[in-house]
Amino acid sequence: MNPLLDPAAKLVIAHRGNSAFCPENTLASFGRGMTLGADALEFDVRVSRDGHAVVIHDATLERTTDGSGRVDACALAELQRLDAGYHFTRDAGRTFPFRGQGITIPTLEQALATFPGVPVILEIKTRNASAAVKRVLTAAGAMGRVLVASFDDSALAPFRGTGFTHSASRRELVKLYARALLPGMPSRLPFMALAIPPSFWGIPIPVQRFARMARHSGLATHVWTVDDPARAREYLAGAVNGIITNDPETIIAR
Repeated sequence: MNPLLDPAAKLVIAHRGNSAFCPENTLASFGRGMTLGADALEFDVRVSRDGHAVVIHDATLERTTDGSGRVDACALAELQRLDAGYHFTRDAGRTFPFRGQGITIPTLEQALATFPGVPVILEIKTRNASAAVKRVLTAAGAMGRVLVASFDDSALAPFRGTGFTHSASRRELVKLYARALLPGMPSRLPFMALAIPPSFWGIPIPVQRFARMARHSGLATHVWTVDDPARAREYLAGAVNGIITNDPETIIAR
């Protein structure tokens, strides 16, 4: 069983890798997260101009690379010439220890091949990436270890009823929020797992109530992004199954 779907699991999931200490969404960050003992990875996927699934969070390149412009306006070869460690700093810009180290924007194929067998929460950032993601996961035989996630219901639509596992969309979470205000528990939910934040647009999410509803339906719940070990202990003592964190070492040592 994919541990990300196990309602009895207690997991530490590296958010964009060990992103508190390494450039996010890079192979270096993923590798460090797994070396520290994370149980799974979480990362973001968009699509290049020429149809390749690439691992990057933002729609544009400025925050995390030495490039500029939109990700989907660049071909893969252009994206992989960029320095994905260029802007990473832990001392307010006094030093940039990952510049010039050959850290690039990885493709989804590269990420899956570099960490074979590792469970992954894969966040699709745009519906235009769904076809490429589906194609890569199928070719890599990774359907059994990847939980597809997206706030965009249309990005998840190609995965529904196809054998892929997926979490709840924003629309489904809104419906679940309304259901959480009522007594009792739903016996069935239209997704395979929950990935939720403690709050959304300033509105607190009843995390443990959501997690109990999911568990009642036999589903797992993962919470992002949690870097406070006390908060992680509180969640895991309840019905939460996974902590998605920028700092897996601290959460593992909780």
